Amino acid sequence: MKRIDVQRLRKRTSRGLTGSLLAVALAHTALAQETQPAPSGGAAKPAAADAPTLPPVQVRGTVSGPAAQADNVNDPDQVVGVSKTGTALKDLPASVQVIPRALLNEQGAMMLRDGVANASGVNVGGQDTKGYYDHFLIRGLNAQVYNDGFSDGDLLGGISHSLNGVEHIEVLEGPGSALFGSGPPGGTINIVHYTPSSEFHAGASLQSGSFGTVGGSGYVTGPTGIAGLNYRVDATASRSDGFRGLSSRDAEIRPELEWTTANHKIDFSIDARNIHETPDSYGLIYFHGSPITNVPIDSKYSTPFAFARGNYVRPTVADEWKVSDILTINNRFSYLHRSLDVLGNGDSTSTKVSGNEVVGRQLRQQDDSDNSFDYQLEPVWRFGTGSVRHTLLTGFEYQHQTIDTERTTADLPNIPDAFNPVPPETSLAGLTFLCDAKHSCDNDHLVANYYSVYATDQIDVTDKLKLRAGVRKDWWDTSLTPGISVPGRFDTQGQPLVAGVTDSRNDAPVSWNVGVLYKALPWLSPYFGVSKSHLANFNSENTQNGIGAPESALQYEVGVKFAFLDDRYVLNTALFDVSRDNVAALTTIGGVESVVFDSQRTKGAEASLDASLTPQWHVIANFTAQDAKITDNPQGITSVGNHPQGAPAYIANLWTTYAFSIAGMPGFHVGAGVNYVSRSYSDITNVNSIPSYVIANAAFGYEARRWGVDLNVHNITDRRYFVAANAAGAYVGESLSAFVNLHANF
Repeated sequence: MKRIDVQRLRKRTSRGLTGSLLAVALAHTALAQETQPAPSGGAAKPAAADAPTLPPVQVRGTVSGPAAQADNVNDPDQVVGVSKTGTALKDLPASVQVIPRALLNEQGAMMLRDGVANASGVNVGGQDTKGYYDHFLIRGLNAQVYNDGFSDGDLLGGISHSLNGVEHIEVLEGPGSALFGSGPPGGTINIVHYTPSSEFHAGASLQSGSFGTVGGSGYVTGPTGIAGLNYRVDATASRSDGFRGLSSRDAEIRPELEWTTANHKIDFSIDARNIHETPDSYGLIYFHGSPITNVPIDSKYSTPFAFARGNYVRPTVADEWKVSDILTINNRFSYLHRSLDVLGNGDSTSTKVSGNEVVGRQLRQQDDSDNSFDYQLEPVWRFGTGSVRHTLLTGFEYQHQTIDTERTTADLPNIPDAFNPVPPETSLAGLTFLCDAKHSCDNDHLVANYYSVYATDQIDVTDKLKLRAGVRKDWWDTSLTPGISVPGRFDTQGQPLVAGVTDSRNDAPVSWNVGVLYKALPWLSPYFGVSKSHLANFNSENTQNGIGAPESALQYEVGVKFAFLDDRYVLNTALFDVSRDNVAALTTIGGVESVVFDSQRTKGAEASLDASLTPQWHVIANFTAQDAKITDNPQGITSVGNHPQGAPAYIANLWTTYAFSIAGMPGFHVGAGVNYVSRSYSDITNVNSIPSYVIANAAFGYEARRWGVDLNVHNITDRRYFVAANAAGAYVGESLSAFVNLHANF
């Protein structure tokens, strides 16, 4: 095994956004993961004498070669999967940031939501943030999560993402446009997993801490004994009583095989998860426009026996076929089965404090099943036209998705005293689940077929001038067949939705992007980009008026990338203007939950700094200022000029680590940082909001060659704060907590 550079290991970032401990998935050790070689793969063949030398071709979210791993969030030489053309960050005319696994370990991150604040402009929140699954905004707009380049589907369906086997996280800000097809306009979060190694390695970790949290994780990788065939298995299991008594259990396993031949690299993996969580959509309920005060932080307004159980099974297979030095063909296929069984409280503005009582409470039974497959054929052409170098990605994609959803809703008794809340219901006995205009319900079968062709060309005009252009044509066939007739539901033509009668629509949008970057000086690269994308309004939450027309997004972005002193100091800045039309937004009209379609616009600026002040001292910081507004709402003109749900005006994060020796023994490190998020609103009426917050975190640890121990302390000042503004109440951030992680590698 190679020797570990502990000082280099310490160059990491913060704990980032705090997350709940609803599903604790324990991190693999930074030490163990640092001993892993770069993803395996044969060296590229020399280019022909008359062909220019080009970067390695992207494969399954990782790349072959020395750029496969990076130390820092803003490492200019990092090659990212979201580019799909093997392009380094320094050559992309867009804001893309990479969060390495080792820095997540140093922060004590347990879930994806614990680490996303390492990228600028990202926060937890938005429509249907129920408090027990991932939902993110980037630049005030919805983001989409991908696993190794495959979509996890609409996030309104409720998925929590652990860090089991995760190598790094890529964040593309703004519309994915020609690359990702139907995706939310805020941006793309791509989770990239480790691939098998040709050398044997293994590692394990145990963690314990606040809220009755305990668990373990481990991995093993190496050769199978068959020439070219390597394996890797990652697994994690954990349980927690949870902050505010929101208990959870998580069990995951992810085996993978990789077979390398002369011209092919074939990967096969299965990602299997079983997650139990506790919904808490009410959090602390609103009173006079803000979360209620003068109650203990663990006060509960939600049903005490609520639960959420989910299964996630995803086999994937990918073949990287190197036809020649000019052409590489990537064939990729994924099948995804997701199920969600939930008993949780409805999140509506009808739930409120009236007098001293909490009224308008409801309980929803929900059973969803989502089955989809995704096939991607992507020939990548690498060639030159004179002195100009091209990496041309061409592609065809077919996705088929079916969603079956069944839900009914029961009225709950009032809580007599909002300031001493005791939910009266103790079981389902006595509750009547109804299905009508004032009780959210359905029994729907939804089907979607997406066909796409696309092309993106990364052009190296010179060593200084980089161009990027892409176009995507989509054909979308979406349909909804209700199993029951529910009063108040209408189809796309304004007619009542009737049981057994299919409501469908066909759309054929065109997405595109273009950008230019110029390396004016070795340390300064200004860029400009424009991207247009579309999103199918297809999910199980927004079918009150059938399947809505697609939404669209248009982004203008201009920025400057700085890199000083051999990339020891990297500063990225950007100005952006993103408009979003035909956005489905939930609201309550006349006591009935309804879906309206509005338009939004976000204008803002952001900056991210990654600085190695000394070999021992590392600093990472980011800042975002944004003005997100509702620009049009024909069904609610009073909301025009208001802010969208969950979009704060300011976000800032700072983390610093320092490595040192004690009595001549190296390997010790300390870290400290702060996270700031300004006020955000619960819905487009802007009647209720959550206040801004600043929290502080710290870390201390020791790393030896084969083992290490870390202590992470979160919310040092034990401040009461709120992570997300839901419609009925505010989701509460963790109080003062501490976690110890003991890890080893073999």
